[in-house]
Amino acid sequence: MENVKSHQEIAQKTIYSILFTISFSHFINDLLQAVIPSVYPLLKDNFNLSFSQIGIITFTYQMIASLLQPFVGMHTDKKSKPYSLLIGMSFTMAGLFFISIASSFNYLLISVSLVGIGSSIFHPESSRVAHLASGGKKGLAQSIFQLGGNAGSAIGPLLVALMVIPYGQTNIMWFCLIALIGILVLYKIALWYSNHLSLKNTTAKTPEIFIHHLSKKKIVFSLFILLILIFSKYFYLSSITSYYTFFLIDKFHLSIQDSQLYLFTFLGAVATGTLIGGPLGDKFGRKYVIWISILGAAPFTLLLPHVSLFWVGILSVFIGLIISSAFSAILVYATELLPGKVGLVAGLFFGFAFGMGGLGSAVLGKLADETSIAHVFNLCAYLPLLGILTAFLPNIESKKTT
Repeated sequence: MENVKSHQEIAQKTIYSILFTISFSHFINDLLQAVIPSVYPLLKDNFNLSFSQIGIITFTYQMIASLLQPFVGMHTDKKSKPYSLLIGMSFTMAGLFFISIASSFNYLLISVSLVGIGSSIFHPESSRVAHLASGGKKGLAQSIFQLGGNAGSAIGPLLVALMVIPYGQTNIMWFCLIALIGILVLYKIALWYSNHLSLKNTTAKTPEIFIHHLSKKKIVFSLFILLILIFSKYFYLSSITSYYTFFLIDKFHLSIQDSQLYLFTFLGAVATGTLIGGPLGDKFGRKYVIWISILGAAPFTLLLPHVSLFWVGILSVFIGLIISSAFSAILVYATELLPGKVGLVAGLFFGFAFGMGGLGSAVLGKLADETSIAHVFNLCAYLPLLGILTAFLPNIESKKTT
């Protein structure tokens, strides 16, 4: 009996070592994904690409990730696959290797597709690991997990500026070594994950259930609102991640390397802001964090296209800090709407986020070809105003029952 009780205590406590380890693997995964948009100026010159073709590259790998992730999540809700994390990172490594030696636009599309497959496998299961290790502090756990991903997205462009831009496309191959480190880290995570599942199965304790007493219609409506908010956030972010460097080069005549440093600053602010959203949601309520993080960015996004280079840098930091706090709160809010469906929720929301990023990049690339990069940034500045729709979300007071 004492052995079962100790097992219950282990299974239910917050395991920070695992949270930071899975966050580090998320750091590596998203760093590797960030390589793709970071080398766009280089690829544009090497292959004489239009902005529309750049948008198609982003659309391809992010839509593949978008479409596959909900199915991966539903499958792993039924039967967890701890070692699938290694398979996902292996796909990403292969995709980067082929990007480094790609000789045509079609070859690039095939290569980035492998990265999209890798992402679709990684995110649902790694998000579940964070959930299992949370010990009930789900907002904090998601923030730690997301912090790794956003930090990786910030460091990626910086490493590309140092390792790839001065030396050429083939140097992308060096990132495969980072992917190999990721595989080794995920092997350790997979061992813990397998053992933790066995530990949970040896306990007689009934899993926690969150009761919200919302009708099915209200749940579906709330999920629809959350997806609109994801659309506004990631459509705007796609304008930054894919075209911010081009905006700076076009308006302020910066070099590729200098523009990458501005992108790094923005993404660094995103990484910092990510850590805030989850704990604040745990303390004050997810709805309020969602409201502030999306609608609160609007004044700064509206100003950004019209100010000097100095203020562009300052405003981009405020935008990154504010808008990044939303996703952890949205994801945990959605898991409380659909208790027991962590894989499905993670797959749906990560997938939709990727899909909106990919669609946004394609649409905005086409628009940039037909108008200008400046016009794209002026138009996207209004997207955070959709945060007003947060008012339609119900207030959920999570009540644990056993």
